[in-house]
Amino acid sequence: MKLIIINGPNLNLLGKREPEIYGSRTFEEFFDTLVQKYPELTLEYFQHNVEGEIVNKIHEVGFSFDGILLNAGAYTHTSVAISDAIAGVTTPVVEVHISNIYKREEFRHKSIISKECIGMIAGLGLDGYDLGIQYFLSKNKQA
Repeated sequence: MKLIIINGPNLNLLGKREPEIYGSRTFEEFFDTLVQKYPELTLEYFQHNVEGEIVNKIHEVGFSFDGILLNAGAYTHTSVAISDAIAGVTTPVVEVHISNIYKREEFRHKSIISKECIGMIAGLGLDGYDLGIQYFLSKNKQA
């Protein structure tokens, strides 16, 4: 099974930025633990601060991977382009948010991409990515 985690803007600052919200661990450190935990999977990671590069990556993997875990960051609330990219590919996408977007500022309560995703995990910290992987593993076993 081949899965990719795609993170959007400012998530490259995990471990440094707002640790009271996002924790003190870098994503790269966390990703290494996922790779060790799931040796049977091909896990890839991509992060970019530019909206178009996220769209390009979704297009690149969206017909050949088994699943995408997407944390679009602030683009969650603004990007019609990312929503359209998800709608245009066949690979299923799980939307992931480290923080509970509904406990934050009002503008974060609306996700433009949710309608194109098969589900959303929010507010469980980095564990949300692990839960997304477990979802794809369980769906694969059922197939």
